[in-house]
Amino acid sequence: MEIYHCSNGQPPQRLDSLERMPDAGYIWIDLLRQEAPGWESWPKRLLDVEVDPQHIIDSLTPEHSSYFDGTDDYDMMIFEGLGPKDDPFPLETRSGSFFVFERLLLTIHVEDSLSFTMVKQKLRGLKSKAPPEALCLAHLILDTMVDRYLHVREFLDLRLAQLEDKLLGSEDGMSDWRELLGARRIVRELDSLSGAQIEAVDAWRRGSCFEWNSATEVRMRDLCEHVSWVRDHARGLDHDLRAAVDLHFAAVTHRTNEIMKVFTVVAVVFMPLSLLTGIWGMNFKHMPELDWEYGYYYALGLITVLGFGMFWWFKRRKFV
Repeated sequence: MEIYHCSNGQPPQRLDSLERMPDAGYIWIDLLRQEAPGWESWPKRLLDVEVDPQHIIDSLTPEHSSYFDGTDDYDMMIFEGLGPKDDPFPLETRSGSFFVFERLLLTIHVEDSLSFTMVKQKLRGLKSKAPPEALCLAHLILDTMVDRYLHVREFLDLRLAQLEDKLLGSEDGMSDWRELLGARRIVRELDSLSGAQIEAVDAWRRGSCFEWNSATEVRMRDLCEHVSWVRDHARGLDHDLRAAVDLHFAAVTHRTNEIMKVFTVVAVVFMPLSLLTGIWGMNFKHMPELDWEYGYYYALGLITVLGFGMFWWFKRRKFV
């Protein structure tokens, strides 16, 4: 657990303990999920505010999706961020719980939630004032979580480009289609995550117990816009993957048609030759050609001329 005191005009100060609310500024209490059971005692002790029991359960649920709910005393936001890795293969998410009170921000997350660590490092490095309100600090953390989604787009673009090159460059298709299907699953999961995040932030804008000023409204609209970029990018990648698959099958179909065209030409060329050999191979007793001295050479010549003649005709018509 880490406790920070943020006051206008001063850098955040980390506190070893906290018995009561300070006279000025606000408090940020950051808890790891494994040490969070019983966290509801903090709002009760500092602000005399009771936390809804369902909200307590939701805050301790690791797999909870992005979600907002509000009361008359506080706002609760659960937001899914990326895991500690920048590589989205596989896509790992870490949900963080935000409880925003008038002068208190309480967050709950797992230990490897990189976005919270990045915000703490940023706050420690500040030489100017800290965010003026607990709501602004919550927005800073959420914005950092969304920025990591924006950053991961480069890795997605690179990996999916490699998959598309592998797909279109192979003669017989990819040896393992599970890799491509896994990539499409990740892209669709990213789309679904972004949609849930937009709904949660929009619900926060409409259902907050606080009066938001114009600056806060601009920040939240900007946050929604960034999430929308991630969702639009994911949908564009999904469209590109579908187009690459369609192009792959079109190329395979074209190669198959070319092969079948060659087989068809060969079959048509040999069809009349087979007819001639079939006629002269019949075992009739009286066949005038069999008694002709040059009949054998004539038959061979006719077959050769007919075969090359038909091949030349197909070649001239650009069938082969």
